[in-house]
Amino acid sequence: MPLDTIIELDKVSVFQKSTLVLSNVTLEIDRGEFCYIIGKTGTGKSSLLKLLYADLPLIDGYAKVAGIELANIKPRTIPFLRRKIGIVFQDFQLLSDRSIRDNLLFVMKATGWRDKIAMEERMNDVLHKVGLRTKGFKMPHQLSGGEQQRVVIARALINDPDIILADEPTGNLDPDTSEGIIELLFEISKTGRAVLMATHDYTLIQKYLARIFKCENGKIEDLNPEYRIENQNHSQQTEI
Repeated sequence: MPLDTIIELDKVSVFQKSTLVLSNVTLEIDRGEFCYIIGKTGTGKSSLLKLLYADLPLIDGYAKVAGIELANIKPRTIPFLRRKIGIVFQDFQLLSDRSIRDNLLFVMKATGWRDKIAMEERMNDVLHKVGLRTKGFKMPHQLSGGEQQRVVIARALINDPDIILADEPTGNLDPDTSEGIIELLFEISKTGRAVLMATHDYTLIQKYLARIFKCENGKIEDLNPEYRIENQNHSQQTEI
C-alpha cells in the first residue's frame, strides 16, 4: 500500500524574523506516524512547528501540510489549515476564567460550530477519550498539571485534525504524568493522525520508540528513517 504523506517539506529554510534557524529541511511524515523532534534549546524545534501551522512564513522551498501548500498561502486559507492541525503547548494556554467545557466551547464557536447538540456530543467524546469526562465542570486551576495537559489535547482533537503538533507537552510534568501523556499521543497516532512532538525528554524517547528528527547546527536529520511506516494499519482514520 502506498504511503499517505500528510507533511512534506523539500529544501525549506526556516527563519525567525531575519535570522535563519534551519536550512535545507527535507522531510516527509505520513498519516499514523508518531515522530519526535529533538535538539538543544534554540536549534529550531518550535520554529519548525510554527512554520507548519503558518505562524512563520515559508520563505523558500516547498511545503505541503494537510493537503495545503504553504508557499504564498493567503490569510483566508490559514484558518482552514489550522482546523486540520491540533496544537498542544507546554504551558497549556487554557482560559483561566472559565470551566473546561467552556474552554472547549470557546474553540468550537471560534472555528464555526453552530449545532448545539453536535457540540455537546463532540465535547463529551473528546473529554472521554482523554480520561476527563467527569471533569468538564471544573476550572483549570482545580486540575493537576497532567489533567490540564489532557484538556489541551482534548481541545486539539475537537476539530478532528489530520495532524497533532505537540511542543514540549511534558515539559512541566512529573515523569509518571509525562508517560501518561505520551501514551495518549501514541494512541492518537494509531487512529491515523500524524503526531509530531518536540521534546527534551530523552528518557521518554528511549522508552517509547518512534521516528526521530534532530535539529542541530542549522540542519535537521532523520535519525532512524526505518521507523517510517507503511500505512497498512491506518489506511482509514478512525474517530477519537
